[in-house]
Amino acid sequence: MHLIPVPKKLAKRDGENFILRYNSRIVLSDECDLQVTSYAKLLKQDIFDKLGFSLDITKGKPETSCIFIGLNKSLEPQGYRIHIFPEGIELLGGDNAGILYAIQTLRQLIEVNGAVICSLVIEDWPDMKHRGFMHDVTRGRIPTLASLKDLADKLAYYKMNQLQLYIEHSFLFKDFSEVWRDDTPLTAEDILELDAYCKNLNIELVPAIASFGHLYKVLRTKTYSELCELPGSDKDDFSFYERMRHHTLDISNEDSYLFVTKMLEEFIPLFSSEYFNICADETFDLGKGKSKDLADRVGVDTMYVDFLKRLCDFVISKGKRPMFWGDIICQFPEAIKKLPGDVICLNWNYSPNVEETTTKIFAEQGVEQYVCPGVQGWNNYINNLQNAYDNIARMITYGLKYKATGLLNTDWGDFGHINHPEFSTAGLIYGAAFSWNGNLLSFDEINRRISRLEYGDSSEQFLSLLAEVPKYTLAGWHEIVCFKETRQNRIKEEFKYPILENVDFQKVREANQALDDISLKIYNILSGAETEKRYLYEAYLKALDGIKLWNEAGAAVACKKSNNEFKAFTKKLAVRLEYWYRDYQKLWRAVSRESELYRIGEVVFWYCDYLRDK
Repeated sequence: MHLIPVPKKLAKRDGENFILRYNSRIVLSDECDLQVTSYAKLLKQDIFDKLGFSLDITKGKPETSCIFIGLNKSLEPQGYRIHIFPEGIELLGGDNAGILYAIQTLRQLIEVNGAVICSLVIEDWPDMKHRGFMHDVTRGRIPTLASLKDLADKLAYYKMNQLQLYIEHSFLFKDFSEVWRDDTPLTAEDILELDAYCKNLNIELVPAIASFGHLYKVLRTKTYSELCELPGSDKDDFSFYERMRHHTLDISNEDSYLFVTKMLEEFIPLFSSEYFNICADETFDLGKGKSKDLADRVGVDTMYVDFLKRLCDFVISKGKRPMFWGDIICQFPEAIKKLPGDVICLNWNYSPNVEETTTKIFAEQGVEQYVCPGVQGWNNYINNLQNAYDNIARMITYGLKYKATGLLNTDWGDFGHINHPEFSTAGLIYGAAFSWNGNLLSFDEINRRISRLEYGDSSEQFLSLLAEVPKYTLAGWHEIVCFKETRQNRIKEEFKYPILENVDFQKVREANQALDDISLKIYNILSGAETEKRYLYEAYLKALDGIKLWNEAGAAVACKKSNNEFKAFTKKLAVRLEYWYRDYQKLWRAVSRESELYRIGEVVFWYCDYLRDK
């Protein structure tokens, strides 16, 4: 069985299989409401897409060869039971969410088995009540509304029930035009439409907005630069590196609080969720600039907690329950007791070798927490699947041990969000699978299942090939960007490690040959993949070509040659990079608004000119 998440209880029955026929019907019990009717339509559409049958939907009692859908309130919340026998299928949920998840499991069974399904009984329920995904829609990519709906569909398919869109500046606030004027921001109408769409899939669209740190773009505007902790930062040229480092509000200035609350006042009413994530993470510069006098008097810890409490109190006054990232307060966890009692601490750590320390600390403080691992896509052309698996599996294990109420799996866009959003799918599914069922599948086994279920790969090898890619990525995007920005004097600190100095052409030839082998194997998989899934593979093949080109660019940068042959090579490489970027643009625009695509282009063109100069 290729089911994801793995059900808690599954028993196959001896005897005949059930055959889903063209004249079968979907029958709803009398107590099913309009919400369940929409779920039944989802099943109907999927059966049509997979089998070509358009089944009627009706209400009444079970009948021969039907799919019967009903409620059984003795089941766990979000839990369900599936009974497949030769005469029909019965799907029962403990609530509407449980019915939806029963339908999603049946969809997966049809995906793998088609119209003929073996007799079985499944009983299932989640280990974690909240299973969420955080998608960065501000530091590079702003998705199209259609692609956000596709993401919600995918989350629901794998039984996730929260989505957060991380925003710093990429919303069209009515009074802050300086902040979004050179972007393609999300609008209030976008949010309202997405909120309703998610709600119909039993997904809470939880607002998440930077309100303390990570306000780099805001604090570089004419009007709001005075609120920046570090004076004069707005005069510096844009830097991907600096955007991740220096971005903190001067909270000794009361106007900072007024700015944030005005922003929240406009944003909060757009969401039906009871939760609101105020973020408040990575306030690196706090007390080091304009607020140093206040820090010297009361201490940075007190400053941080006092401002965080004010933000929490404001959110509560608007009828929402505040969430915040726990990276700062974990350094002085006893201060949690100063915050309102119903806050939720988002406990993040992205190390593949993460230990349970912070999860245990927050549990001991009695604060409700979500564990927050990551899908390891940031600064990677293709996500690092092994690191994602290790990080997600460990964090969820600790969360279950210390009774965390939720998972928030994160997908960040550092340095322009170079990786295609599709590449986070495997990490998304790791989080969905393990937060539902803490009896973890091995790395190889879950990759095998995802390859078959998500990518239609009958060989079940696709993700095992992608897992090899990091070994052959010699010039990573972080290094590519930092080399450019150090040459342009845009990075304030001195690096303690070499950038693009250890990439040589012999290593590149070997790595690129391995990447060619991976590409060839993917083309072979593509030939046998399910037709409707084949479109997913193009992005990976383009990314593999990009990795090879950037490997060559890294070696060219490090090379000390200056003969005519080398010059001819670098000029041709510049042309190849420009053609690759043209393909990259098409891929970006297929799922994302224009947003910060131009910043990726600036990096590409800088290297092309640099290579031509060599």
